[in-house]
Amino acid sequence: MESNSLVTQEKNNLPAQGEPNSQGHPPGEAAMAEDNSHHQFITFTVGDQEYGVDIMSVREIKGWVETTLLPNTPEYMRGVLNLRGVIVPIFDLRCRFGLGKTEATNLHVIVIIAVKNRMVGILVDTVSDILTVSNSDIRDVPKMETLIEEEYLSGLVTIEERMVALLNQERLFDAKMIDSGIAMSKMDET
Repeated sequence: MESNSLVTQEKNNLPAQGEPNSQGHPPGEAAMAEDNSHHQFITFTVGDQEYGVDIMSVREIKGWVETTLLPNTPEYMRGVLNLRGVIVPIFDLRCRFGLGKTEATNLHVIVIIAVKNRMVGILVDTVSDILTVSNSDIRDVPKMETLIEEEYLSGLVTIEERMVALLNQERLFDAKMIDSGIAMSKMDET
């Protein structure tokens, strides 16, 4: 998949430990300060909206595959997937935002991300891009009447004519919900 190669290509372009970076700076304080002033995000779409997650939390990007449905889970939890021996709960981001359930096809994508010490998958429409943005380009989420957007977003970035909403994955997928989904899948295996 092209998106998978984007992640691999971007990670392969990083200098090896001890080598100068692309601007010729040796590793050390100046290079670290420069690295800390920029963030990279994988962006993806859900409907007409574009979202992003920190590239360092992305573990894998894969095409949609059917999941194992579990009883008594929220509607936005599509089920679980066995990913090389690891049980990964899959969440429908459209449904999580209250926009209805995604009618998943083989054109949809699952982005596997790390949330604290767990892996989760998020079902999205397409993977768009890898963005490198400066900390100063990340804007606060404006105060709104509903706290839902503000609670799940860590910031907004304007890139040319489009707005990218940056997800706060720790708030979007709380650990209790992930653990209960994984525990239910283990009960179903017995």
